[in-house]
Amino acid sequence: MYAVIETGGKQVKVKLGQEIYIEKLDSEEQQNVRFDKVLSIVGKKTLIGTPYVSGAYVEGKVLKQGRKKKIIVFKYKKRKDYRRKQGHRQSYTKVLIEKITE
Repeated sequence: MYAVIETGGKQVKVKLGQEIYIEKLDSEEQQNVRFDKVLSIVGKKTLIGTPYVSGAYVEGKVLKQGRKKKIIVFKYKKRKDYRRKQGHRQSYTKVLIEKITE
């Protein structure tokens, strides 16, 4: 059984017991979160939402708040003496999926 949820402007396929990395949520570690925007559920029967499945939700527990490795953004134009170097670290939330309810 799995579900497709929408969080952080992205769609994520989740299963029971799976750990997912999503956009940062305003939740403390070891706190429960609930995702109400369920697009579809596939199990014994398949439910497809228009756009969301009514009454369905996915529950999980926040395991960690963190930041990914730094990436370097470097812009440059040849022969124009133009160079810009910028770093970026994306924040994330690690969530353990505990319950999928239709």
